[in-house]
Amino acid sequence: MVTLSDTGAYYVDDQLIFDNEEGKAALKAAGIAPEKAREEGRKKTIAWSILESHNTSGNMEALKIKFDALASHDITYVGIVQTARASGLKEFPIPYVLTNCHNSLCAVGGTINEDDHMFGLSAAKKYGGIYVPAHQAVIHMYMREMMSGCGKMILGSDSHTRYGALGTMAIGEGGPELVKQLLGRTYDVSCPGVVAVYLTGKPAPGVGPQDVALAIIGAVFKNGYVKNKVLEFIGSGVGNLSAEYRCGIDVMTTETTCLSSIWTTDEKIESYFAIHGRKEAYQPLAPQKGAYYDGVVSVDLSTVKPMIALPFHPSNTYEIEELNANLEDILAKVEQDARKQLDIPDLDFSLRDKIKDGKLVVDQGVIAGCAGGTYDNVCDAADILDGYSIGSDAFSLSVYPSSQPVMVALTENGALTKLMQAGATIRTAFCGPCFGAGDVPANGGLSIRHSTRNFPNREGSKPGNGQIASVALMDARSIAATARNGGILTPATEWDIHYTKPAYQFHQEIYAHRVYNGYGKPQPEAALRFGPNIADWPEMPPLPEHLLLKTASFITDPVTTTDELIPSGETSSYRSNPMKLAEFTLSRKDPAYVEAAKEVQVYEKLREKGQPSLPTEGPSLEALQEVPNCQAVHGEDIGIGSLVYARKPGDGSAREQAASCQRVLGGWANIAQEYATKRYRSNLINWGMLPFLLEEPVFEKYDYIFVPKIRQAVIDKQDAIQAYAFTKQGLQEMTLKLGALTEDEREIILSGCLINYYRNQAQ
Repeated sequence: MVTLSDTGAYYVDDQLIFDNEEGKAALKAAGIAPEKAREEGRKKTIAWSILESHNTSGNMEALKIKFDALASHDITYVGIVQTARASGLKEFPIPYVLTNCHNSLCAVGGTINEDDHMFGLSAAKKYGGIYVPAHQAVIHMYMREMMSGCGKMILGSDSHTRYGALGTMAIGEGGPELVKQLLGRTYDVSCPGVVAVYLTGKPAPGVGPQDVALAIIGAVFKNGYVKNKVLEFIGSGVGNLSAEYRCGIDVMTTETTCLSSIWTTDEKIESYFAIHGRKEAYQPLAPQKGAYYDGVVSVDLSTVKPMIALPFHPSNTYEIEELNANLEDILAKVEQDARKQLDIPDLDFSLRDKIKDGKLVVDQGVIAGCAGGTYDNVCDAADILDGYSIGSDAFSLSVYPSSQPVMVALTENGALTKLMQAGATIRTAFCGPCFGAGDVPANGGLSIRHSTRNFPNREGSKPGNGQIASVALMDARSIAATARNGGILTPATEWDIHYTKPAYQFHQEIYAHRVYNGYGKPQPEAALRFGPNIADWPEMPPLPEHLLLKTASFITDPVTTTDELIPSGETSSYRSNPMKLAEFTLSRKDPAYVEAAKEVQVYEKLREKGQPSLPTEGPSLEALQEVPNCQAVHGEDIGIGSLVYARKPGDGSAREQAASCQRVLGGWANIAQEYATKRYRSNLINWGMLPFLLEEPVFEKYDYIFVPKIRQAVIDKQDAIQAYAFTKQGLQEMTLKLGALTEDEREIILSGCLINYYRNQAQ
């Protein structure tokens, strides 16, 4: 179904030539000199051509990218605008789309969600942006429909910013990276490797884009095969997929931990742009003869079967047929792994209790968002349920079309009528089911969803409070088949369905009548509209000469998600208020963290007032001065704060608040074996935090770490930093690594955060 190459490969006449001895002969036969094939071949990928056209550094090994457009939603744009405003923002220099698809509902906090929306509209007017009101479209559907274009690059403050199927290289990052673009700066990254996703064959009826995506994720996530690389989709199988099918696979590439994605384009993509009134956005994209790829993910589409990703990760994948044949064994293993991951000893968690008469019975189905709520997915789901009932018991089905234009088209062709007659409920465009703010099942519930993630509490439960529900990811077609079967887990290939495939008609007037488009027309005199929850960032000091850090959290899970670092769901309403949001930091993983960080932050605030004092439970000044070469250390030069240790933090969302919340609580660093994503490491740096690396810790929770002369080490571009842990076993020396930092990243860390960095430059 999915295989991974152990060598690189060349693409010649729609065939792969692998980079080995046998391949050299094939290259010669194709008229390509093997001696220079790899060096020249790297320049022949689609990805290289797009990156080169957007790079401003003149050096393709060290990219400085300027994007064509930006996108944010209502959980992130307030903080981004506030950061940019504090850094000297005058107007948006490129199209910046502010969508309202996350805090669309008044979930908590009274008026604060709509206050954020009014702030967004006022920012679009003042700085010249594009404002998409709530319920009009989820962020990525609007960007596909209205902003994508072949050869373009788009940066979004949401991890699923992916429009590669439409010829657009898109990247999801934390908010500070968008701030840099708003201030005319660049996105700095080493030139990424490119991995081919070589598609052949044609999917069987009933097999949807989520099935293909989950098959790929299951093959590449755990081994890091594509981490921080660009996925380039090529091969004859691409032409057998509709534009929306491709988009459905593409949006899920985020879960592979790749940096971005790009696809070959053809007449189906040309037709997509024509339907959406943007013929000029199309151009053919294809790799040149001899394009070289650092690896190959080969996918025979005809062999892909309906898939399911069991709790609690999109890579925990099985064929539905395999799961149904081995329910007890597979679910027992999932339960065991989940208990380790959740680490809540008294939590009552079970999946095997869903087995009834030898079959898995689920409680809820949801088809939603940028992955599930597309026109093709909903039409096929409606065909499966046409004339049937989902039943009148506990099982429920909700469908969220991804935009108002999609909803109108589904209304016109009767798909929504079929679904409602079957018992499904239809909702507006909303991302809530993807992050835990919509359709929360009952405690102990199992929800199958065509959405993007199934981390713990992504469905809105609170495991730390004894509430636990689970999400399994599936394709819309198998969700509809399960609904038709009364909630019994069923692959869509179970029945021979006539899929009607009605043509799509895009109603552009919906956006024309409702979306505020102020790009290129800023109104500097316009005032920003603030609500009582919208707060400025607190002052953050520059990096001091030395650091004394309390290990406020110590996490040994194999991977720590951004959901665990700062929960989603109802906390999202507080993302406009840094200090209020910070109260939720690690609340579902390490509830003691916030108080531990605050306790030590008190001493840093005293130091900043000129009243240096070390924590009473930590090492004394004399003890610090006994550290090698630290005799001259003085209290006023020792920054005091907290750090988080985790083996591999940052998997999942692009949300900058996973780092900024630590920072506003006095965090100065993370220590990790590795960082799950580039974007999380970038978030740490942009908020002035040191992204230390360490193979194995020699310290424990609440131990103090002394990092002497850290400021000079950053100035001197040292990678290896000597640090000292004060432990129960005595003083333990260790070597922390910083990894590669750009000049700007060093200056940001020295300044204390991105805001300070820009403020310093303006002086």
